Amino acid sequence: METILVASQDRAARAFLGDNLTADGYAVVEAGSLAGALELLGRAPVGLLLVDRRLPDGDGLVLVDRVRSAGSLQPAVDCDLPIIALVEGGSALDRIRALDRGCDDCVARSAVAYAELRARVAALLRRARRKKVPARLRVGPLTVDVAGRQVWVSGRPVCLSNKEFSLLLVLAGDPCRVFGRAELMATVWGWSDGGSTATRTRTLDSHASRLRRKLSREGLAYVVNVWGVGYRLVEPAPPGEAMRSSRGPQRLRLAA
Repeated sequence: METILVASQDRAARAFLGDNLTADGYAVVEAGSLAGALELLGRAPVGLLLVDRRLPDGDGLVLVDRVRSAGSLQPAVDCDLPIIALVEGGSALDRIRALDRGCDDCVARSAVAYAELRARVAALLRRARRKKVPARLRVGPLTVDVAGRQVWVSGRPVCLSNKEFSLLLVLAGDPCRVFGRAELMATVWGWSDGGSTATRTRTLDSHASRLRRKLSREGLAYVVNVWGVGYRLVEPAPPGEAMRSSRGPQRLRLAA
């Protein structure tokens, strides 16, 4: 779930945006001042900033300057954080100033419809997610070429179906994390009510079983079934290296 920070001195506007964005599946945090927004940005990861230029303790573009200046916030904030500025009249000069200062988009506070703002938010977040996807993922000897949709284990190519690859991509995106069945069925198959039927559960289990079998090397399993919860991806310990496995599976590494 993406977190959106709404920074505006207008309490009614914050409430309106917060209610609607929350209904659309986003987590929303609100700030009524420049100082409050800076504090929230330094406290937890934020996926997108909606900032009003009118703040009681300064121009909202000052906040944009701070975000774009790498290392100016502690802990550091992503300097490429998507930012949408809310301006008063939406004149060409207002938009140019906001874009020149580092905003990714600019909308007129009083003129834009929520449906349009929601679409702009979704588009910026979609582009931001694509930028963050690495070209290749590695978990031990397992290599996943994200763009080419190819997989190798110790240099040996592995042929996967589209759904098997999609399932692997989700699991490899956060190795060691246990993904629930309903979450996997919603993400890979688009079934938001995925955990409600035995047929859909069997579909997930059969794909996970085939994926485990195809990735297995010398009897070692990458895909682990966490009983009663779901699945996770691990780097299996070679035979005779029980001490290594006791330290826990290896975390994700980016390929060179």
